[in-house]
Amino acid sequence: MAGVIVHEWLAQTGGSENVFEVLSSVFPDADRYCLWNSSGGRFADVGETWLARTPLKGHKAAALALMPIAWRSLPAVDAEWVLTSSHVFAHHARFRGPARDAPKLVYAHTPARYVWVPELDGRGHSLPARAVAGILKPLDRKRAQEPVAIAANSGFVAERIATAWERESTVIYPPVDVEYFNSVDAIELSGEEQLVFDALPREYLLGVSRLIPYKRIDLVIETGAATGIPVVIAGEGPDLARLESLAERASARVTFVGRPSRALLAQLYRSASAVVFPPIEDFGIIPVEAMAAGAPVIVNAVGGAAESVVHGLTGVHVHDWQRDELSAAVELAVSLSAEQSRAQAGQFDTATFASRVRQWVATTQHPGGAGALGGSAAHGGATR
Repeated sequence: MAGVIVHEWLAQTGGSENVFEVLSSVFPDADRYCLWNSSGGRFADVGETWLARTPLKGHKAAALALMPIAWRSLPAVDAEWVLTSSHVFAHHARFRGPARDAPKLVYAHTPARYVWVPELDGRGHSLPARAVAGILKPLDRKRAQEPVAIAANSGFVAERIATAWERESTVIYPPVDVEYFNSVDAIELSGEEQLVFDALPREYLLGVSRLIPYKRIDLVIETGAATGIPVVIAGEGPDLARLESLAERASARVTFVGRPSRALLAQLYRSASAVVFPPIEDFGIIPVEAMAAGAPVIVNAVGGAAESVVHGLTGVHVHDWQRDELSAAVELAVSLSAEQSRAQAGQFDTATFASRVRQWVATTQHPGGAGALGGSAAHGGATR
């Protein structure tokens, strides 16, 4: 009997969707369920909760209070284990039938940021999120006692799990397609993309992100202003107009290229003087992709990106995003070795994730058995 894999909502793109895709390939016989499937055909044959049949489908903040109820209303399934890929409430999942008593494992991208750390995610300040956070915290902690094992996608998240859920967790870094970005020299651009690329400055700092406030793309522009180096911003989102206004007033040239194709993104990484990644992220896929392409990365000293980027070897950790420190960070970053960056990125490839998660599921299915809690460690229980 196979297992069942559970995810939050499914979109066309996203780091958690990439994890779900790899989990599906590691366990190809597992059934799969999500709140709703808005992946545009990327994921087929995935069961949905009743929320998918309501007007709340796709409205994450509005549906937040009903998600725990939906996750406790799953159908009867035969399964030896349940593996949830959770960044909100998927770890609440409970099936009927044999799967109800199957051991549950949680791969945690984070405890719900909306609820536990709204200061790191502006979406947690929305009226629906604030209204339900106080009610949902004790319920969320209670449901987090059900899994026989929890894996965290970084040591940073493992510490949050210890605080929010009072649980130990094993660190298993998420999969990154390192091989693709390593092969950037063999990647060709379309004619239109080549024109976009050729029009860029020869020297530039690169920011890559969805354009939303908590991603702090304004600090990428500030880094360019501090150094006089042109800035290229790759991404789309509701913060675009504000960022364009900031760019008009900046003392550095700023170019917006929209949402690049994967091929163009690889070339942008390779040619950047440095990639600037300011947000406090749970892990951060972009810094690893950039290192795989040979680019140095300037990251926040707080958060998961500080675990993948080695200060002074593959990038720079910034504590205070002020002009003097930013100038020094860029000066150090541009002196670093592309080969060191590529070597560091290799630790986060898809094959490594698949091997670790397969072993983790195999050894943690039974409470009290070997590795039932994913190992032990001090201060938050994170093991690596």
